[in-house]
Amino acid sequence: MSPDALLPLPRWWPLVNRRTLRADLLAGIVGAVIVLPQGVAFATIAGMPPEYGLYAAMVPAVVAALFGSSWHLISGPTTAISIFLFASLTPLAEPGSADYVRLALTLTFLTGVFQLAMGLARLGTLVNFISHTVVIGFTAGAAFLIVASQMKSFFGIHIERGLSFHETLFQLLTRFGEINPHATAVGALTLAVGIVFRKFYPRFPYMIAAMLAGSLAAMGLDAAFGRDVTQLATIGALPSALPPLSMPDLSYETLSGLLPMALAVTILALTEAVSIARAIGMRSGQRIDGNREFIGQGLSNLCGAFFSAYASSGSFNRSGLNYEAGAKTPLAAIIAAVALVGILLLVAPLAAHLPVAVMGAVLFLVAWGLIDFRHIASVLRTSRAESAVMLVTFLMVLFSELDFAVYTGVIMSLLLYLARTSRPQLTDVKPDPAADSYHFADDSGLPDCPQLKMLRINGSLFFGAVNHVQGHLEQIDADHPQQKHLLLVAGGINFTDVAGAEMLAQEARRRRGIGGALYFYRMKDSVRDVLARGGHIADIGAENIFPVKTRPVAHIYPHLDNDICRTCHVRIFRECRSHLPDGTPRSGD
Repeated sequence: MSPDALLPLPRWWPLVNRRTLRADLLAGIVGAVIVLPQGVAFATIAGMPPEYGLYAAMVPAVVAALFGSSWHLISGPTTAISIFLFASLTPLAEPGSADYVRLALTLTFLTGVFQLAMGLARLGTLVNFISHTVVIGFTAGAAFLIVASQMKSFFGIHIERGLSFHETLFQLLTRFGEINPHATAVGALTLAVGIVFRKFYPRFPYMIAAMLAGSLAAMGLDAAFGRDVTQLATIGALPSALPPLSMPDLSYETLSGLLPMALAVTILALTEAVSIARAIGMRSGQRIDGNREFIGQGLSNLCGAFFSAYASSGSFNRSGLNYEAGAKTPLAAIIAAVALVGILLLVAPLAAHLPVAVMGAVLFLVAWGLIDFRHIASVLRTSRAESAVMLVTFLMVLFSELDFAVYTGVIMSLLLYLARTSRPQLTDVKPDPAADSYHFADDSGLPDCPQLKMLRINGSLFFGAVNHVQGHLEQIDADHPQQKHLLLVAGGINFTDVAGAEMLAQEARRRRGIGGALYFYRMKDSVRDVLARGGHIADIGAENIFPVKTRPVAHIYPHLDNDICRTCHVRIFRECRSHLPDGTPRSGD
């Protein structure tokens, strides 16, 4: 891999000028302001100390911007990965503890290793096989887990950590009488202000407005009734410092124990990053290189593990905002990370006044935004199979381990893909009646020829599709024994493997054995090359493969049974209307 391919800085650096620098500077500052409350919120979801969410938006964001291919993707903490981290690591250590942080950094390191290895191995296209339906189901389930995890903060009651979704709801119901009305009032006000600003004042960051309103309300309650009465807990002051150096636990025992979780985070993070980069790339007109995004994300997590950052990925909200704010180059992401450091140094002490009830309400808003109602409704209307994948992934998130939920969704997506591709579409076609047409149509209204069956195949002929196609072709003999000749309109066959080529050769030999033949029209060169390399052209017969803009029926007709044609009244071909297969002119019949 060339240095330019690994470090794409030379590709976008020439675009930097006074105009783009001004645009990137503005977008970067806006991004830094937005990520401040988000980083704290996501760290809370992940069970990490609040400052770690901000650390994850610093060094990893810069590295991903330098080594990724997207000009607008912003990397950092995300909701899905944060909730995954919390659910996966809580059984192993107390959230927020030194052991928990150590495990999170180790998980980040392993994720970076997997991502970088996949990028260097040029496996960027693998993310295409992960259905977007899985991501929709996962994030919807994650939204419910976020709400459950923040019930204790919003209502000011004690609920044990690490409980499952239904156990958390049970604890809430049994301890409903312990609700702190002051905490609930602060949370409800925060929630209301956030909803109002999100709906009516979208240009102002709703998280900041909600946090300010909730914090001021809490200060008012404390002043009126006293902290001893309100018992409003706060998250505590954030450290006013740069991300400290850190060291993941590289012992064999820890690494082996976290491998399954790291693989699930890798799948989830890469799906997020590449999907977001491509979605924005479609709007900006930029081509995204999946392999380079894998490399960028891998290096960002590797570096982040040594700079106190937990696993990061592309953020849809911040990336979309970055594009809408007018960012022109990845310099905007770098400016945002640098600006965040400056903002943190200024406002970190103010976090001491931020009540946990306010954070709980803000995370309720985050959770609501995760549920993609429009796409969920679209999936439910469109496909039962996709709906099943989405529903199963959603339920697995709520009632199973999150890594198992990711694996289940991915496996179901692959099985669904294989089920679709293993059943290529075989459609009855007839020659287009138009005098100057070379096409075969499925809506001509013409009946079948008694001796020649014509089918169009749309799909690849690989090992998984062989039985389906072969069974369909053999059924022709059972239904119409006289249709010994078969013409395959093969323009829709994009690929065939060894099993597919051998099946076609076997079908050609079988039809020749019963007195017919197998013919092809518009076979692609790539498919013919596979047949040629396998020595199967001889079985089919080179003369039976007809190129584009030829009339295969004119060549096939002389091989049909003369006696059957003499009594046939279908006569869908031009040739059979004028003469018999042996050349004898038709009489007045």
